[in-house]
Amino acid sequence: MGQVLHGSATTTEAVRRAIQHSQASLRALAQRYGINPKTVAKWKKRSSAADMPTGPKDAKSSVLSAAEEAIIVAFRKHTLLPLDDCLYALQPTIPHLTRSSLHRCLQRHGISRLPEVTGDKPAKKKFKAYPIGYFHIDIAEVHTEEGRLYLLVAIDRTSKFAFAQLHEKATRSVAGDFLRALIAAVPYEIHTVLTDNGTHFTSLGNISSAAPLIKEAMVRGEIFRAHSFELACAQNDIDHRLTKPRHPWTNGQVERMNRTLKDATVRRYYYDTHNQLRGHLGDFLTAYNFARRLKTLRGLTPYEYICKIWTTEPHCFRLDPLHQMPGLNI
Repeated sequence: MGQVLHGSATTTEAVRRAIQHSQASLRALAQRYGINPKTVAKWKKRSSAADMPTGPKDAKSSVLSAAEEAIIVAFRKHTLLPLDDCLYALQPTIPHLTRSSLHRCLQRHGISRLPEVTGDKPAKKKFKAYPIGYFHIDIAEVHTEEGRLYLLVAIDRTSKFAFAQLHEKATRSVAGDFLRALIAAVPYEIHTVLTDNGTHFTSLGNISSAAPLIKEAMVRGEIFRAHSFELACAQNDIDHRLTKPRHPWTNGQVERMNRTLKDATVRRYYYDTHNQLRGHLGDFLTAYNFARRLKTLRGLTPYEYICKIWTTEPHCFRLDPLHQMPGLNI
């Protein structure tokens, strides 16, 4: 097996062993092998012919203190979050923390890799890429002291921008008005929405959207009766797609967002009134859309990603998204 030498090596292991076993002077050995006498002296003192590891014997960070490293190690062991999620969570506490310094810290402490989940893992598949403006929409139930509310949620498949409303009734007209409010809330054009085949979103028994038929009737000037949500899709030239019956995972992105909203509100706090829940939900959505950095967006917040797309695809937008950024214009 060949030996691996570093780029500045002037001797091989055979030469080093010959130096160690030779009785000649340092000057004579240096002349014989064409090396510096200091190199000969170094290998004379060593008992092994192998290169020694370089770098500090006691590895430590040049940018993180011992207390900061202890915080990072404890956080990683307690949460078992991925590298990027740890970075985003710890940066408010340790502002000078970078991705590389965090990775090196975890490597030093032997926790750079998360433990493997036991069992056979299914192969990961990527979502089909769509331009910005593809929304997943769903409805869920939540409760306060005053009773039941219906939570309508929409999330963009690409930008992860989320929009939600609470209503005391879940009627067809409420679903249609929710879609119109969503259209007004986002600065870009919505080209597709994906829902289940519940009666809030389509007529009973439908397996495909009636929006194309409604658009044709509108063009011909005919009088017709239509589902409120389907009518909103037809009026705004939106492609309405339905999931396969009894396959909720097909609409998994909004199902996951439903869980996130519930975990942040009704599953954690108690609300005396509907308005308390509405206020907290609005605050959470603002923080999510404008401040939560997402790994799937390469560390950008949903609205930062929208502003990034604005610079490359302005034709998809109705207005400049920078005008809707909260806070001072700096």
